[in-house]
Amino acid sequence: MIKNKKIVVVLPAYNAEKTLEQTYNEVPLDIVDDIVLVDDYSLDNTYELAKELNIKHIIKHDKNLGYGGNQKSCYNKALSLNADIIIMLHPDYQYTPKLIHSMVYLIANGVYKVVLGSRILGDGAMKGGMPVYKYIANRFLTLSQNLLMWQKLSEYHTGYRAFSRDVLENINYKANSNDFVFDNQMLAQICFQGYEIAEISCPTKYFKEASSINLKRSIKYGFGVLNTSFSYLFQKIGLFKYDIFREKESS
Repeated sequence: MIKNKKIVVVLPAYNAEKTLEQTYNEVPLDIVDDIVLVDDYSLDNTYELAKELNIKHIIKHDKNLGYGGNQKSCYNKALSLNADIIIMLHPDYQYTPKLIHSMVYLIANGVYKVVLGSRILGDGAMKGGMPVYKYIANRFLTLSQNLLMWQKLSEYHTGYRAFSRDVLENINYKANSNDFVFDNQMLAQICFQGYEIAEISCPTKYFKEASSINLKRSIKYGFGVLNTSFSYLFQKIGLFKYDIFREKESS
């Protein structure tokens, strides 16, 4: 704990056998109270390895629900564990767990409710081997979103995020897509609710075992991002209403 805040790390896993142990070993257990791993019907031994590592909370889907569906299970479980701060970390070792301290302290001290690990602040993305086409797409989509959503983020596409509990309780993340655009929809919801977002520079690694979507899925994701941004704009100006921005129903 930090300042009596319970800290839970969630690991949305899919075929993460080769990188899970390295990721797990760098999680700062001096401050992290619980780890939740959700195995989205992996085809390798991710689930078995998680048990060998004695990860306390393991959920195995009986079918593949997709990246967004995986995160929904992660956040549902973290909230049920009474987490005060939730960190979403990919178990593919693309992002270093060594930044968890810095991200958590910003939330625990009441400075921000949301913290992102940005690959774009500094030059971590290109140094880490981000493909050029992905870097260009990232910059184009981020510029488009900043203009359409009146924000100033360095990127919307990082998979390294920390949230205060009340953020997850107040956004309707269950209404989001089960696909990769889930992340982007979450940030749109967070901005819509008026939460301020902190960003810290995060090195990243692109290598064979790290998860990455192919060009076809990237194009689909890009159109999904633009659709999310226009939906945000249209809802803000009162032109249309969308489920992802409706108030979250109390459970």
